[in-house]
Amino acid sequence: MVSIHNISFPITNSLPIEVSQMHKFSQSLCDNNGINETIIPHNFAYTEWTVIDTKFEPNSLQHRETVFTIGNGYLGTRGSFEEGYPGAMPATLINGIYDDVPMVYTELVNCPDWLPIVISIEGERFRLDRGEILNYQQQLDVHKGLLSRYIHWRSQAGHTVKIYFERFASLAQQHLTAIRCQILSVDFTGEIEIQSSINGYPDNQGVCHWEWLDQGEKEDIIWLNTSTRHTNLELAIATQLQINNTENTEIQIKGCQGYPTVAASMYIQPGKIITLDKIVTIFTSRETATPVKAAKDKLANVSDYLTLRSAHIEAWAQVWQNNDIIIEGDLIAQIAVRYNIFQAIIAAPQQDDRVSIPAKSLSGFSYRGHIFWDTEIFLLPLFTFTQPKLARNLLNYRYHTLAEARHKALDFGYEGAMFAWESATTGEEVSPRWVPLADGSKELVRIWCGDIELHITSDIAYGVWQYWQATGDDDWMSNYGAELILDTAVFWGCRVEWYPEKNRYEIRDVIGPDEYHDHVNNNAFTNQMVKWHLETAIIVLNWLRQNYPHRANELETQLKITPKRLDIWADISKNLWISQDLQTGLIEQFEGFFNLQDINLHDYEPRQKSMQSILGIAKANQRQVLKQPDVLMLLFLLREKYTKQVIETNWNYYTPRTDHTYGSSLGPSIHAILACEIDKLTAAYEHFMRAAMVDLEDVRGNADEGIHAASTGGIWQAVIFGFAGLQITETGPILNPHLPPSWNRLQFKIQWRDRWYEFDLKLNPAE
Repeated sequence: MVSIHNISFPITNSLPIEVSQMHKFSQSLCDNNGINETIIPHNFAYTEWTVIDTKFEPNSLQHRETVFTIGNGYLGTRGSFEEGYPGAMPATLINGIYDDVPMVYTELVNCPDWLPIVISIEGERFRLDRGEILNYQQQLDVHKGLLSRYIHWRSQAGHTVKIYFERFASLAQQHLTAIRCQILSVDFTGEIEIQSSINGYPDNQGVCHWEWLDQGEKEDIIWLNTSTRHTNLELAIATQLQINNTENTEIQIKGCQGYPTVAASMYIQPGKIITLDKIVTIFTSRETATPVKAAKDKLANVSDYLTLRSAHIEAWAQVWQNNDIIIEGDLIAQIAVRYNIFQAIIAAPQQDDRVSIPAKSLSGFSYRGHIFWDTEIFLLPLFTFTQPKLARNLLNYRYHTLAEARHKALDFGYEGAMFAWESATTGEEVSPRWVPLADGSKELVRIWCGDIELHITSDIAYGVWQYWQATGDDDWMSNYGAELILDTAVFWGCRVEWYPEKNRYEIRDVIGPDEYHDHVNNNAFTNQMVKWHLETAIIVLNWLRQNYPHRANELETQLKITPKRLDIWADISKNLWISQDLQTGLIEQFEGFFNLQDINLHDYEPRQKSMQSILGIAKANQRQVLKQPDVLMLLFLLREKYTKQVIETNWNYYTPRTDHTYGSSLGPSIHAILACEIDKLTAAYEHFMRAAMVDLEDVRGNADEGIHAASTGGIWQAVIFGFAGLQITETGPILNPHLPPSWNRLQFKIQWRDRWYEFDLKLNPAE
């Protein structure tokens, strides 16, 4: 066992050389001088801090748009091209901006597009589906939060240009984004026109949520004001086009209602570079009563592109000081871990505690931007141990939605708080009840998650407890966290049923984490988490009574926590049934699981579909096949309660029956952690890389739908809790490391109880 406390070490990062002129940049792309680049046989090239696309692949356009998503916690913008492309799926998603499709669903809204820049070369429009691409490279630098693209392009008329785009969503100023476009003429003298626009007609895959309110212009500034159709949220976006390195530029205002445009035309000569900077400000009525004024005022007071860029880069440098994980000896793992941390951070609300992280972050439309248990179980630990303020924001979202959780419990006939399986702004249940079958037919299938996938209520309590234990934030716990844990415990005290003929409590008709099986009784994960939840609620109430007696009395009165209720909680904790073989330690996933038809997943290989898609919903429900870890998920969350032998017994049984690649992206990171616990390092690394590359290499074939947000947090946990073996004791964090053989060094920091702990693990410390 290794215990390392407060050991200082320098975190040094070799940053790429700043490129001050575009032709130097383009030359470095051609030569790759000084870049430690590893190319794997699929999509991208990688360095320690960058993801590089070296060949334009239109057939995987939307996957690449997901991979090159940028953001700052307020908004996320997919990596679509400024000039557009057929079949593209451009999107800017702002946390908390939801709208309704009446009587059907509510969804996170695709906001007005700030990207459009149209370039015309002697009257011929630049686009990658026209002309000839002579050289191409797109690059995301996660250290600096910069997305850049270089194109060497020849028009159909034979005019050759080199074009460089760079964009960022400022981490220093959340309402600000910016694009730099540089154009170099290779072989012609002539006219270039650049049109910079705001597209006020974005859609969510065919559904437009915006109504035009107003727009305007002044010199080289344009602005647009729109409103969501049903939730009446206003958005204002303003932009200014700054042009450098040119003379005799003619500025015109063009466009139409909902699509304001400022155009600039100029002449260019061979070897000359024209630089255009598009500065954008965005505000909504969630932040201010006057978003138009806020956007225009902000734009009037911003500085030049390079100054804004420098502030943004510095903000990222500060973040990486605490959030970086350094892996030596495995370049692919290194960039994958940093990439996933980057994607998690840009989806986390920096300033807003009334929103959370959607299942597809702020990068895609899948799951309609809804919030799941993904946040508390998979993402929260990353922020709890590195950026507690962000973790607190995420938990406050749940506190602000307590009213709807109480309404849901009441609607189902219970007291207390019963959290929505899927939630949006208010916390009301927004899970769909019916969805079309995946085969494209018009047949609808009933979705029961919003009714009976109840474990999220304890998952949230678990996140509250973990945050409190790690931070020691007693004020927050007394004011917010205790109420979350206690009110949800009230719900469970009502939901659990006593069966006198069996002399035990049971929880019937639920869905556990493994969603291939619904309407099951006594799901082990759900039951054990409820036992933990009620035990913890009693501990929290006793702590309140001792340290915050007034608050304890207030909550006991408000939530009707009587001595009789506390006795019932204690009795449930002792007598809630879980089926486990006391000799082997094998836990039955739910009552009757072992009676289902067994399955050998190797018989279905090779395949590119989930087992539920292959078997059908009914047949998957009748077989011992898992969408994702269920019992193993329990053993991970409450791992201090289980021996290594119990973990290994259940690992050996459930792992071969789990649909690892096509079931759920939430599973591989958990399998990686538990594999480390039982010294199966080869399996641990295999599962870890399946999670780490899920978006970068489109492991599951659905990365075009958006970032797998839960997996980004799971990857952090796999490194810290799995390979590093982090354990929290009463005196602080200790390590029990299980490094993969290829890792020469693992270096990271965590915060525990307002103190930073720095760890530097070396596989061969003598060298």
